[in-house]
Amino acid sequence: MSHFYDFKATSLQGKEIELSEYKGKVVLIVNTASKCGFTYQYEGLQTLFDKYQDKGLVILGFPCNQFGQQEKGDSTEISEFCQLNYGVSFQMFDKINVNGPDCHPLYTHLKSAKRGILGTKKIKWNFTKFLVNKEGEVVSRFATATKPEAIESAIQKLL
Repeated sequence: MSHFYDFKATSLQGKEIELSEYKGKVVLIVNTASKCGFTYQYEGLQTLFDKYQDKGLVILGFPCNQFGQQEKGDSTEISEFCQLNYGVSFQMFDKINVNGPDCHPLYTHLKSAKRGILGTKKIKWNFTKFLVNKEGEVVSRFATATKPEAIESAIQKLL
């Protein structure tokens, strides 16, 4: 069975990042989109990151265009949008698929570790969140509508 730290992903800047770099950190993983009704959650995510990064929180954003074609931009456009509109300074990655035959291996792992409502593995929409503890175990999955501030206590318990 795979472990969170076994995976790697490519940043928006084109750098391959081994997720093992985040050993000993609490990691919040989110599939994002720039043109979604939940895009405002970038602000809450950034607030959490600003508040807890010095205590060991890492946020990883994975743009995805699988839901309503709401992330059509390339890496440069996504990066500029996140920075200009929300001041995002947490790690953002290249656009990926979170469902289907081309699903990124990390998301296959996350969905297997924590199923959604009614036991489904499928990601239903943008801004689904997964929380990983300091040992690399996927401990929680939060629905799209769950605002970042609503999971702050879960993050605090893991820090």
